[in-house]
Amino acid sequence: MAREGMEAERVVSFESESESSDVMFVDSSISSTDGPEPPQNFNRDCIAYEVNVKHRHIEEICISCGSLEVDTLHPIFHGALCPPCKENFLHVFFLYDEDGYQSYCTICGGGRTLFICDVSSCSRCYCTECLDFLVRPGTACRVKAMNMWFCFLCLPMDRHGLLQRRVKWRACVKRLYDECGFVNIFKPLSASKRNPIRVLSLFSDISIEMKKLGFIGNTFGNGSITYVHDVSLITRKDVKELGDIDFVFGAIPDTRGYIAHPSDWYFYQYYRILSYVQPQANNPKCFFWMFVDNLVLDEEVKDAATFRFLETNPVTIYDVQHEGIFSEVHVWSNIPSLKSKYALPDWDLDLSTSFRRDFQTQSLPEMLKKFLAPLKEYFKCFPEFL
Repeated sequence: MAREGMEAERVVSFESESESSDVMFVDSSISSTDGPEPPQNFNRDCIAYEVNVKHRHIEEICISCGSLEVDTLHPIFHGALCPPCKENFLHVFFLYDEDGYQSYCTICGGGRTLFICDVSSCSRCYCTECLDFLVRPGTACRVKAMNMWFCFLCLPMDRHGLLQRRVKWRACVKRLYDECGFVNIFKPLSASKRNPIRVLSLFSDISIEMKKLGFIGNTFGNGSITYVHDVSLITRKDVKELGDIDFVFGAIPDTRGYIAHPSDWYFYQYYRILSYVQPQANNPKCFFWMFVDNLVLDEEVKDAATFRFLETNPVTIYDVQHEGIFSEVHVWSNIPSLKSKYALPDWDLDLSTSFRRDFQTQSLPEMLKKFLAPLKEYFKCFPEFL
């Protein structure tokens, strides 16, 4: 599958070429071209020349941009990252689009045309430049012609041209985030170690979005969700009887509807339930939470949520349609995608005058869908269309 910019489409239809079941295994015995004499300004099309002709070790070259001023090792593939590319990697690795796939290339964290892995449990994307510069010229065209393509993290061979997968790369990703102190993450899990997700949804039901993303509602994922609208009478014992919970979601109801309780009640009740199910600090279990405020909490409660209870800053998410902003919410969460500086559009707008009410706004869960998608790194997921 190839995606141009933010749009994705199948390059070859399964139906139109049903007789073909090609899976691309790039021949690792054919090395990348030595490359032309390098231009004065070093860039990625010189990586092959530096490695194959000048015999420079690839761990001394940023495989994202070609710079020789490297700062750390690339956590997924052999090679290095320069300071700007390292920062970019940390910000984009957990970013997903509404379609449930990574927003940027797994190798360089950029790319306009992206090729999507066809393994159902994989959400990785790779840009044309990385395929042609690091595997060998013409690889992108070969991938585009494939009826089905398995990416370099899913194929059994660990080397393709200059591109070589690291052993235990998931642990390397975790180590990079830990060393940089960007955001605390759990180590991503391999598909064989991912279990069905168990969700507790409070005050607002996210069942539809979790089903669209493939976490629940199918015979493959077999995840579950428990929705509780009013937790007034819910005790610690009641919560324990639900069994282990992996993700606790809570949102103050839309103020345009009927709200049964004061706005601060929803936050404090959410935190009470969260404290019942949250693992101890020394427990390595992957556990996620998210609380959403529809701009109704007063400043005192917001400060308490940020500094005393949830101990993380909220992120503002906007519903943008037809070049207008229709609504916004504040979100506290430990899902790493919300900590990226690229997670939200870069606007220069006067937010006090840009809200529009003449169009139908998205539902709250729909607004949050792409921020829930990184849970695919930890739990079984089979999107609806598979």
